[in-house]
Amino acid sequence: MLTRILTSVLTLFLSFQLYGQGLADISFGTDSTFEVITWNIEWFPKNGSITVDSVSKIIESLDVDLIGLQEVDDTTLCRQMIDNLPGYELFIADGWFGGLAYVYKTSSVSIQSIYKIYDTSSFWNAFPRSPLVVELIFNGEEFVIINNHFKCCGDGLLDVGNSNDEEARRYEANTLLKQYIDENFNSSRVIVIGDLNDIITDAPLNNVFQMFIDDTINYEFADMSIATQPPSEWSYPSWPSHLDHILITNELFTEFHHPNSVIKTIKIDDFLVGGLAEYDSNISDHRPVGLKIKVIPSALSLVERSNSNIKISPNPTNGYCLIDMGETYHKVSVIVSDLSGKVIQSNTYNESQVLNLNLNEPAGVYFLMVEAGNEETLIRLIKE
Repeated sequence: MLTRILTSVLTLFLSFQLYGQGLADISFGTDSTFEVITWNIEWFPKNGSITVDSVSKIIESLDVDLIGLQEVDDTTLCRQMIDNLPGYELFIADGWFGGLAYVYKTSSVSIQSIYKIYDTSSFWNAFPRSPLVVELIFNGEEFVIINNHFKCCGDGLLDVGNSNDEEARRYEANTLLKQYIDENFNSSRVIVIGDLNDIITDAPLNNVFQMFIDDTINYEFADMSIATQPPSEWSYPSWPSHLDHILITNELFTEFHHPNSVIKTIKIDDFLVGGLAEYDSNISDHRPVGLKIKVIPSALSLVERSNSNIKISPNPTNGYCLIDMGETYHKVSVIVSDLSGKVIQSNTYNESQVLNLNLNEPAGVYFLMVEAGNEETLIRLIKE
């Protein structure tokens, strides 16, 4: 009897620990990072006003810069929901069969243009929902986001050339998407998001994303680390599988691998008393996947900022120099870029006051972004 009582108390305690929080306790965004989320909200609103209220609270709590939505069914209710959220705007790509949309924070994101691609009938087999492109500026930096919702289903076997094969349709969509990015955004920061309805860890013979995976110089699936984790971390828990992806181009590689950048499945079900069953009943069958990225300024937007405590010697340098931080920091990050904005190297130092830097680059002017604690210092370094 005592064992049964103790077990019941422990179960109640663990339940309180896990579900003692509500939707208002979800957090993801920060002022110092650019956040992009992809979220299939399953024929919004799945359960009427309950869904609207829940999604509104989630968006407000996440406090992110941009959310790419899939499966917006009731556009009127969706507009009303965002109209009631101060500081956010909504763009919906009106159309049939599961509308794509963007929700964005007006204080941090400046939209330059939003448009569809591959939206004529000849591409409808590959793209039943035309990709929705947004070109935007965040903190003076330009980004291109492409929101997608690929054809679902299939048997897991890729039959290239068979127009009725679901995997082949997704393979063609990826091929066209890569072609568009290569031709139009070959030097831009591009983030491809969406419910892409397939698995990025499939064997090459049946992997519909293989053209991106093979091109390691130019592309990386930011969520590959999620796909290789246990099923509890995946975006589509009812199967389970991981179908919602975030793909980045090489212009973002260094920023993505910055210590302050994060990729994760946002497990909203952990904040509901009813857990996953409640989330699936009232909100969606897909969890959102979020990318939080530390943006490194390009040369065109750099404004030199000095910190009197940091000293570099010698400057000018023949390549080797010392960075004296003035005090010991637990972690220091030094990012070196040239005048074109290209990142030359990125180093992290632990428990350091004096840092060694060796710049094996041609003579010229370079910028050092030194991050320590909560401060960033930008210093001009001349190599002779």
